Amino acid sequence: MHPLAQRVLDGDLRGAARVMRLIDDRAEGHIQILKDLFPHCGRAQLIGVTGTPGAGKSTLCDRLIDHYRKQGKKVGVVAVDPTSPFTGGAILGDRIRMQRHFTDDNVFIRSVATRGALGGLSRSTTDVARVLDAYGCDVVLIETVGVGQDELDVTRTAHTTLVVVPPGGGDDVQANKAGILEIADVFVVNKADREGADAQVRHLESMIALGREIKAGQIRAPLTHVVHGAVPEPIVPADDGSWSPPVLKTVSAKGTGVAELCEAIEQHRAWLDTEQGRTRRARQQQDQLLAQFRDTLIEEALDTLGPRIAEAAARVGEKQLDPYSASEELIAAFRAGQPRPEPRP
Repeated sequence: MHPLAQRVLDGDLRGAARVMRLIDDRAEGHIQILKDLFPHCGRAQLIGVTGTPGAGKSTLCDRLIDHYRKQGKKVGVVAVDPTSPFTGGAILGDRIRMQRHFTDDNVFIRSVATRGALGGLSRSTTDVARVLDAYGCDVVLIETVGVGQDELDVTRTAHTTLVVVPPGGGDDVQANKAGILEIADVFVVNKADREGADAQVRHLESMIALGREIKAGQIRAPLTHVVHGAVPEPIVPADDGSWSPPVLKTVSAKGTGVAELCEAIEQHRAWLDTEQGRTRRARQQQDQLLAQFRDTLIEEALDTLGPRIAEAAARVGEKQLDPYSASEELIAAFRAGQPRPEPRP
C-alpha cells in the first residue's frame, strides 16, 4: 500500500490533506493512492447540496455540519467554487460561511475549483469525497458550484441530493423546465421567512404531482391548466416503491427546519436499501465508471495524438478538412496507436 494511503486510513489529517492536493493537481501517483483507498470506501453518507447561486447552500451546509456534529458524527465537506474563464483563478469562498467549524478536529472542509469542468463539480470532486470516506468521515457534504439549470453531475456521486431554491424562483413554467429540479431527492425552500416561500412550495409540489401523474399514465389535465394554476386534485398513483421528493422549508441563517431536513435525508437513506434504491445505486455506479472511463480515454488520446490534434484543427480552420472527417482520422490514428510525431523544427 502507498504510504500516503495508509496515513489516510490511520486518520492522519495532514496525510489526508496532502492526498487531496495530489488528486486535485492530478499529480503523478495519485491514481495508485485512490486504488489503495477504494476497498475502504463506502461507509460514509454522501449528501449533495446544489441549487442556484444565492439560495443559501453554504449557510445550509454550515447548519448541517452543526446538526451532525451534535450527533457525534465526523463530517467532511467538499465545496466546489467556479473558476474564472479569464484568469483561471477561484476565490474558494464557500467555506467562509463554515468558518466556525475550522477548529473542530472532526470537521474537514476542502475547497476545490471547477478548473473548467461543467456540471457543477470539478473533476476531482468524487475522488476527494472518497478520500474523506476512507479518512473516517461519517457524513460528506458536497456543495456544488451553483450554476443554473443543468448542474447534474452531483447525482453520480451523492447518495442523497438536496436542491436548494430561494423564494420567488419563478412560476410553474420555470419550475417545470428547470432540469436541475428533476434530480432532487429532497427540495429545500431556503430563506423561507421571506415573501414568496409558500408560493415556491406550491410550484414545486405541483411539479412533483404532475411528474408522478405522467409517470403513472394518469395525467388528465393539459399543461396549460398547470401553467395557470388551475391544477385539479392530484391523482395519487399506486405506490410503486419509487421515491417522491418532499418539499421542506428552512431558514438556514437561524437553523429553522434543519432537523426536519435531516429526518427527510434519513428517510431517503432508508429508501436506498429498498429494491428500487439499490437499482438506482447500481445505475450511479455505472455512471461513475463511464465518467472515469471517458476522462481516462480522453487523457490517453491526448497523450497519444499530441500535436496531431492541433494540426487537424488548423486544417479544419483553413477549410482543407471538415471537422467530421478530422475526428474520424484522429480516432483511426488513436486506434492504430500511432506514436506522437516529432515536432516540426
